[in-house]
Amino acid sequence: MTRIRMAAVAEAFDRDLEGDFARVETLIAAARADGVQLLALPEAALGGYLADLDGAAEQPPALRLDGPEIARLVDLAGDMVVCAGFCEADGDRRYNSVVCVGGGEVLGNHRKVHQPLRENASYDSGDGFAAFDTPVGRLGLLICYDKAFPESARSLALDGAEIIVCVSAWPGSRTDAPADLADDRWTRRFDLFDRARALENQVVWLSANQSGTFGSLRFVCSAKVVDPGGDVLATTGTAPGMAVAELAVTEALTTARRSMGHLRDRRPDAYPMLASATI
Repeated sequence: MTRIRMAAVAEAFDRDLEGDFARVETLIAAARADGVQLLALPEAALGGYLADLDGAAEQPPALRLDGPEIARLVDLAGDMVVCAGFCEADGDRRYNSVVCVGGGEVLGNHRKVHQPLRENASYDSGDGFAAFDTPVGRLGLLICYDKAFPESARSLALDGAEIIVCVSAWPGSRTDAPADLADDRWTRRFDLFDRARALENQVVWLSANQSGTFGSLRFVCSAKVVDPGGDVLATTGTAPGMAVAELAVTEALTTARRSMGHLRDRRPDAYPMLASATI
């Protein structure tokens, strides 16, 4: 029985790329000291997120997937599998991306597909979802608003993802915001999406998020690890920190899917509209 120790982070990152790397190095060191093998850092961990979602925000620094900054992340990760969000440069296009590194190489990369409000004024959109193999198992990557769409996680699960890592810069309410983030409706929605996506696909779910404030946004934290039954194994709550849990992933998936296998028991012929419907 192979157990995987994993962690999801809630932490603040900004435009100070050197400061961001200092935080990343500290977090990786703390995780390594705790025996963590898989670490999820937030969306936009390298360079910060947007200061607002109204379409006029200053863009984060754009980094190439084969550039020195991602190579630096590879070096910091060492033999740990680390996922971190960044603004990806590809020619004259910019994508809100998350990279997965480990063992001295880039293991996978995902470009955010679903863009809320005016995020599309700053980023181009990705166009798909694909799982990939890593030393800790087969992983899938999502970014923030991607998890509001069941098809995103389901696509990864059908591609064999055992663990889905969703990195976020998920803010609290912009209107009628309560003083306590625990009472915020967007905190509740963030948590509900995490648990529902894990349960309906019977996968292990890591959810990382930004913390603190940036521009007009106040982030809900709530980093967590969720098991294939939708139960939260560890969470930071609405505070910065690192949620750590250990799980025998293969055995947990087998147990969850033994009687009621949500992927196995699908009836694709009964949902033809999923392939073509638009609203």
